[in-house]
Amino acid sequence: MPDASRNDANSAWRWVILAAAVPILALVMGQLVNGLSVYFVPLEAEFGWARADIALINSLGLVGLALGCIVMGFAADRFGARRIALTGVAVTGIATFVAARAGELWQLYALFFVAGLLGGGAISAPVTALVGSWFTRGAGLAIGIAAAAQALGQGGMPFSGALLIGSLGWREALAMQGVATLVIGLPLAWLLREPPARAAGPASLAHESPTGLPNGLLVAWISAGVLFCCTTMSVPLMHLVPLAQSNGLSAADAGGVLFFMLVVAIAGRAAFGQIADMIGALPAWMLASAWQTLLVFGFTWIDGVRDYYIFAAVYGFGYAGVMTSVLVTVRHLAAPARLASSMGIVLAFGYLGHGLGGWQGGFFYDLTNDYTWTYANAAIAGVVNLVIVGSLWWTVTRGPRPATA
Repeated sequence: MPDASRNDANSAWRWVILAAAVPILALVMGQLVNGLSVYFVPLEAEFGWARADIALINSLGLVGLALGCIVMGFAADRFGARRIALTGVAVTGIATFVAARAGELWQLYALFFVAGLLGGGAISAPVTALVGSWFTRGAGLAIGIAAAAQALGQGGMPFSGALLIGSLGWREALAMQGVATLVIGLPLAWLLREPPARAAGPASLAHESPTGLPNGLLVAWISAGVLFCCTTMSVPLMHLVPLAQSNGLSAADAGGVLFFMLVVAIAGRAAFGQIADMIGALPAWMLASAWQTLLVFGFTWIDGVRDYYIFAAVYGFGYAGVMTSVLVTVRHLAAPARLASSMGIVLAFGYLGHGLGGWQGGFFYDLTNDYTWTYANAAIAGVVNLVIVGSLWWTVTRGPRPATA
């Protein structure tokens, strides 16, 4: 095992894996997590659907993504990441392309659910876990870069969608994004392979958590925190564009604010990976969670393009550290033989939180014709997350440690 670990740390191929993972995560996760945000107004204008109903398209995709993370995480632990990732890219691209021809709401529900289940679920946990497995040193920074790729996609896909919608209409925009996912993602997914330390199979890796806590309890604890922190973060991701539009910004300007926030988030995700390497994953998670919890309600106080850009930059840098810190936490605390499946379960609860936050945002807007309660609920969820993560940190740092050999 030590020799394998040194081979992992020194192999130049780990940089190929990271370089391939970046655009795959950007394309697939950017499309499925909040790529639909710029399609709210066009769908509402063409079909007259309520925003809660439109938000449910994304929420069902995230439910599928949550289930897919669990199933595909276990599959990746057993069969390896390459075949799983190839499936994920193909399903996401095809489902997105077909969704561009949908004429009924149930069709979009079904297509995005399948795209999440068999598409995003096959990318999110397996590819991120693969990156973490290749880096035995500096795993925080490597995972931070991979997480930054998702932030790039979460900004780039809505921004490109807004530009394409303005030029071609929503149907052609969605179709072109699906084609781009296939053309770019499939060749890159073929480059993925398992690191030397995992090549001998799961039996060669430890099945127990290094914290001394049962792996199942640890994963459940992290998952509970992730559910609430992702409920918080999903509200600006899904409802910042329509909030800004309701305050007088054009679709292009509102999409530009979201894109700028997520560009800043690229730096934040990478930075928090380094912070997690320096101060520990759980303290980094608490810092990022406190940042987004304190600031999220402030979006309802902003007026004007300039103020939106300034506040989005400040919020974006800190909130971005949440998922990086979560992923690094799983990488360091979960049992090595169960890394992809543990990460899949945690991310499943994260995407459920995204779906819950996005749906409640539309529900309370339809109920009140205002976004105040939407963003207030996001802040409340953030406080609950801090309590859960803080208790985990106290238990890990003060509780019994496993015996060392």
